[in-house]
Amino acid sequence: MSSIHVEGGARLTGDVVISGSKNAALPIMAAALLTDEPLILENVPDIEDVRTMSEVLRGLGAIVEVDNNFQPPRMLIQAAEIASPEAPAEHVRKLRASFTVMGPLLARVGEAHSREPGGDVLGYRPIDMHIKGFQALGAEISQDGDTYSCRGKLRGTKIFLDYPSVTGTENVVMAAVLAEGHTTIKNAAPEPEVIDLIDCLNAMGSKIQRVGVNQLEIEGVPRLHGCRYRVIPDRIEAGTLAIAAAATHGDVVLERVVCDHLEAVCEKMMEIGIEVTQRWDSLLVRATGRCSPTVLTTFPYPGFPTDLQAPFGALLTQAEGESLIHEILYNDRLLYLNEMSKMGAHCKIEGQFATVYGPSHLHGATVQALDIRSGAALIIAGLVASGHTVIDDREHIERGYADVVAKLSQLGATISDS
Repeated sequence: MSSIHVEGGARLTGDVVISGSKNAALPIMAAALLTDEPLILENVPDIEDVRTMSEVLRGLGAIVEVDNNFQPPRMLIQAAEIASPEAPAEHVRKLRASFTVMGPLLARVGEAHSREPGGDVLGYRPIDMHIKGFQALGAEISQDGDTYSCRGKLRGTKIFLDYPSVTGTENVVMAAVLAEGHTTIKNAAPEPEVIDLIDCLNAMGSKIQRVGVNQLEIEGVPRLHGCRYRVIPDRIEAGTLAIAAAATHGDVVLERVVCDHLEAVCEKMMEIGIEVTQRWDSLLVRATGRCSPTVLTTFPYPGFPTDLQAPFGALLTQAEGESLIHEILYNDRLLYLNEMSKMGAHCKIEGQFATVYGPSHLHGATVQALDIRSGAALIIAGLVASGHTVIDDREHIERGYADVVAKLSQLGATISDS
């Protein structure tokens, strides 16, 4: 079993550069299927999820090449021909974002097949918004066990998403860009990663306009072309490292960030007593005193991101008093607190609510990363704890964080992997 080992007690200090966004890069990679020309991507993070998506694309007939002469490496994707409209099952089961190839395949060749996607086990995560969107555009949908098949010529229409699903919005947008006529999508997800995909699609020749916050107007075009595009910085990695700095009473500058993407996180950190200073493309996080308790509720963007709830929960174990966490998006996302309790955290889970009693004196223990973000939270707990912490199943963490051990070591942590 692969693990990450953390020695507690270090104070994080220094500068660190934030990688490209995982949640932006994956659907943009899928968008390469919409054209037979090359898509050249810069600032793609070197993480396991990107490697898995690369294999999904190769299984569909695309060429995926990485040029390591650039830092971060530059990626070229070209789907000159679609060899198969069926996403390879052995990779789909590893990655939820793999389902975003369905929209591009359906738009380009009129046919797409995929198993229900895998990925982190966070509770109920339906793909209804994807399927309903495809049906509204004119696709015929059939299901055989856990395999979905979509066929048909797509035509523009009005679509109202019951819920502003991020991957649902992305998939439906990619299906609509080559559909005949005009498509309106209401209640679309407004996350920065969705906007980054839209910006890339427009650079490829799409005609997508945002109206207000949650409405998209799409004029279908007959074809798209290739382009060169730079992926936005990863706001979740930036937030995780900012929270780690706060938890260790550190003094850290995060370089190459989009501060507007982190507004909810910065506000919550300042509320509990952390000093946060925003600069042009960097963020200074400094903790000099005690942390106050708070009430934390996750919410779709621009609310507090669910992907940072677990790391922030680790920070709240050190707050002076009783904090309440309400996870509204995923019903199993609080289970990391059971692992943290092995380290001495005092907390109580009731459904999708949790109470965290602080400050807790955390001690080293052997714990398990249940998913990407819970693994990051346990690393933060290990940095705070006294003694040695072993975090098993580090593969979860490596799916979403590029060079996390090296970056934390650079900031002064005593951390290694095995």
